[in-house]
Amino acid sequence: MSIRLSGVGFVHPNGQAALHAVDLTLNPGEQVAIIGPSGAGKTTLLRLLATSLLPSSGELSLLEHHPAQLRGGALRRLRSRIGLIHQSPPLPPRQRVVTAVLAGRLGQWSLLRALISLCYPLDIPGARQELARLDLADRLFERCDQLSGGQQQRVGIARTLYQRPDLLLADEPVSAMDPVLADHTLTLLGEVARERRLPLVASLHAVDLALKHFPRIVGLRAGRVLFDKAASEVSEQDLAALYANDTLAANAPKPVSHEAIRPVRCL
Repeated sequence: MSIRLSGVGFVHPNGQAALHAVDLTLNPGEQVAIIGPSGAGKTTLLRLLATSLLPSSGELSLLEHHPAQLRGGALRRLRSRIGLIHQSPPLPPRQRVVTAVLAGRLGQWSLLRALISLCYPLDIPGARQELARLDLADRLFERCDQLSGGQQQRVGIARTLYQRPDLLLADEPVSAMDPVLADHTLTLLGEVARERRLPLVASLHAVDLALKHFPRIVGLRAGRVLFDKAASEVSEQDLAALYANDTLAANAPKPVSHEAIRPVRCL
């Protein structure tokens, strides 16, 4: 099930244009990183793919559906098939981790089952399994407000993986993690996307991580696609143009040789 954007634009209610004529196609199992300076439109693009926003112009096709043509239950069913990993996951502070993870399937369960699960977790083994992949199985019954920022991000990722979506989106998913955990987490997301043949789209400020973990890179600047190419083809000139006049430009990393990369495992 593919994703297709054709001439997609988005204008905020205040009249500010965030995206201009974006063309993008993703096939099942394809993994794409979106990079670019702050304000480039990366989060807006992800929100369009998550259907929390609708295009102001152009055409968006998600999982064989056109969100702009859906209403009510049909739109909710489509949204239940899309998993969005937030930079700051919306976790209720007093909620236990197990309940937060199981909330990933609330949109797929009946109202009765969802209410029961909020009071009495119905699939503790399932929640533990997803947390174990992120080295958080021992935090299963802790409250979310007792976790660090990086741990909360990993709980949000576990919740999305438990959802078992058909499209996986990630908005700065490792921004609060140390380098080893960030590397491990992006490796895991890539493995899950390959195993389940999910399209994976992630926005990242860390260009070195994007080049290392994603086969395809989309450079977004001022709401426009500046380049869309294989990570191995991204040049220093591409990055210089993408971050021109940006404070990150001086520190934009050089392209990494994929042959020299070795996966990092957390023990």
